[in-house]
Order: sequence, then structure tokens, then C-alpha cells
Amino acid sequence: MLDAGAVPVRRRIALFARVALAIVAGAVVSPARAESATAEISPEASPLVEADQRPAWLARALRPEDWNANFQATYVWQMHPGFAAAYDGAHSLKSQRETGYTLTATLFLGFRPWRGAELFFNPEMLQSTTMSDLHGLGGLSNGENQKMADPTARLYSARAFLRQTVRLGGNDAPVEAGANQFGGQMPSHRLVVTVGQMALIDIFDNNAFAHDPRIQFLNWALMAHGASDYAADARGYTVGLAVEYYRDAWAFRFGHFAQPKQSNGLALDYRLWAHFGDSLEVERHHAFWGHTGSVRLMTFLHYARMGAFSDALACGIDLANVRRDQTKLGFGIGFDQNLTRDAGLFGRYSWNDGRTETYAFAEIDESLTAGLALRGRLWFRPRDTIAAAFAQNGLSDHHRAYLAAGGLGNFLGDGQLNYRSEQIFEGYYSFNAFAGMWLTIDGQYILNPGYNADRGPVKFVAVRLHFEN
Repeated sequence: MLDAGAVPVRRRIALFARVALAIVAGAVVSPARAESATAEISPEASPLVEADQRPAWLARALRPEDWNANFQATYVWQMHPGFAAAYDGAHSLKSQRETGYTLTATLFLGFRPWRGAELFFNPEMLQSTTMSDLHGLGGLSNGENQKMADPTARLYSARAFLRQTVRLGGNDAPVEAGANQFGGQMPSHRLVVTVGQMALIDIFDNNAFAHDPRIQFLNWALMAHGASDYAADARGYTVGLAVEYYRDAWAFRFGHFAQPKQSNGLALDYRLWAHFGDSLEVERHHAFWGHTGSVRLMTFLHYARMGAFSDALACGIDLANVRRDQTKLGFGIGFDQNLTRDAGLFGRYSWNDGRTETYAFAEIDESLTAGLALRGRLWFRPRDTIAAAFAQNGLSDHHRAYLAAGGLGNFLGDGQLNYRSEQIFEGYYSFNAFAGMWLTIDGQYILNPGYNADRGPVKFVAVRLHFEN
């Protein structure tokens, strides 16, 4: 027999069940009416309406596809054993065994503020110790080394620039997203203007197989035109303007960049009308037997407060005492060519007039390089690379006479000079340990280091660990 008090409870349960069924039936029969009613009575609908009414600039700024972030870290350990040397000078590569290392980490941040515009900022950290204070070689052995070496980690701005692309038609081609690069479609006819802080070699002399010491060859003579003495501060960066015009297989580039205030110094001279480094480049892409390649011709003019070797020889050897506003002229030609889908060949030749001191890059007045790179598909390692290259560097007659008389350059100065061209052989194997991580073993053999037949040869061995996302 049921308890009399339970009857009202059962009636309430039945009533609640009928109400629930009515609500469900109303939603199924008339969802539009149900949504309308909910919108009228629910206070939670207000934020959704406000979100739809956000300003266009704010809605665009919050779109994930307009943001870009990447990261890299590279560690290079390098050593050279002792080698034969008839004498050492103040700016010689030490003939005793030495070791050194570099550790860099870079964050690549990008944002597209409006149509065709890309804004990038790259904070970077460097920690390093150098061998012989970066003295004694024309082609220095580690492209990650900077002239501001410090065993204490230093954080600085590497790049902060705006890139504006104007579409001019032609055919669209896909572009993969990466460091300082948004993915999408890129027209074959376009004008690109870049302004701000950058590295000149971000834009010029972009060789497919020998350009980036973080993943390719380490030697300075193989990362760019050795004789270009391109405008840069002691860390390798500058500020300025670059204009590029692309039309199908052709590309034309012009850049106007700041020089350091002092030879190989950190502080830049922002008076771009007074002192500057100008570069002009023409590039042509092609295909031979179905394999792509490119050829580039670059000319450059640098105007800065530099010392001339002939003036120094006439006034007591010290370049610092004869510095005045002067020009340096030169050119470079280079190519890269895919031979198969896994093998590629490259080469460069560069020259400058050699009248004045090295102002911002390597102490090289003439350079010839060539090399070959092969991916590891043949041995079932398609993301591995094995590569070998050769570089021959030379100095102008004025430069040789200055060093032979006991003069000191930014990187060279053995006290005397038995001149021979500097010859560099480099090879590496890059092992893709896993996605985004490469371990590289690198070796260099240098004849006549610092252009001096009385010293060397010298061997360098390096281990590089590189991570990127």
C-alpha cells in the first residue's frame, strides 16, 4: 500500500516530464522559433552579438592566419690542432691547439597588419668564445661567429622590418610558411619593398646550397660573396631599404644600407645620405633538362670613412690615422643548379678594388668558390645532406704590400707575409636526427691561412647541433 504523501511527489514528476517533452517537441518542430525565443530571454546571447560587431581591424588582428612564429637554436663547437708556423703575429691564428663555440637562439615573430604587408621582429641571443679573437684567416671558419664574442649570453634585436608586396599579376605559385615568411600564394609579377633592420644577405646572394651557416657550410667565404664586404654591424645586421621587382623568371633588386660608424664596429651610422652600402642584383631562374637553377649578378658600392693601404704605407702603417670618406667598388656572380632531384652544384666569384681596409665583412679582395651538395635519398636518408666545397681567396697588391710591411688589418697581421692565395676545402654531413633537429659533422682544411705560405696548413673540426620549428 502506497504512502499518501508520495502521491503529490509523483504528480510533480509527471508534470515536469510533460513540460520537458513539450520543450523538446517545440525545439524539433520549430527550431527557428526556439532560437528566437532563447535569444530574447537569454542574457548569454549578448556577448555573441558583441563579438560579431567587433571593429574590422580588431577582427583581422585576431585571425590566426595573420600571425607567424618560428624558432631556431644552433650550437657549434669547433677546434683546430696545433700546426706548423714559422712565426706568429699580433693578428695571427694561434699555432697552438684551440677550441671555440657559438650558441645562438632566434625567435621569428610575424604579423600581417594589412593586405600585402608583413611585419617581422627577431629577438636573438648569442653566447660564444672565439679562436684567436677571429684573427688569422681570410675565410673565417665559423659563420655563426660575430665580432662581438662574449661567453655571457647577450640578447639583442637581430631584425625588425616591414615587407610590403604589391601584386602586379602573372601566375600564382605556392609559398611555404617558415621563418620570416608567411605561407600562401605569390604572384610571379610583383614589387616588394622591405624597410627596417635586417641582414643584407637575407635578400641578396641567396644561393640554394651555400648561404646559411646554421644548416650548410660554416666558412665565411662560402656563406656569401667573400669579397663583397657587405654593409653590416659587428653582429652581421644593418638597417636600410631594399626594393625588389619580380617578373616571371627574372628578379631585380636594389638595396641602400647603413654602414658601421667605425670599421667592423657595432654602432651603425644612420645618416644614410652620408655613408652607405649600395647593392644592385639581377637574378635569372631557368631549367636545364627539367632541373631548376638560377644565376645572379651583383654589383656594390660602399661609401664610408675608410683607411687606404697606400696612405697607411706612406704615413706609418696605422690605418686608423688615415681614415677618410672613400668608396669601395666590386661585383659578384654566382649560380646554383640542380643536377638531379637530390644533387646540386653551386659556384661564386667576387672581386673588390682592394684599395681600402675591410670595413664590415671578411678580409678578402677576390674569391672563387665551387661545391656540390647531395641529399641522402640513395641511402634511405632523404633529409640528410652530404656536401663538399672549395674556396680560393686572394688580396689586392695594395693589401699584400700593407701586410708584408707589418700592417694590421681587422683580421690579418702576421707581422710579415710570404703571399700565397688562401685555399679552403670544407665538407660536412648533416644527419636529420628527428623532425626539426640536425646533427652535423664538419671538417675544413686550409692551405696558406691568412694568405701566408710560412704558416699552416691548418685543420678545423666542428660539431653542429641545429633545431628549428
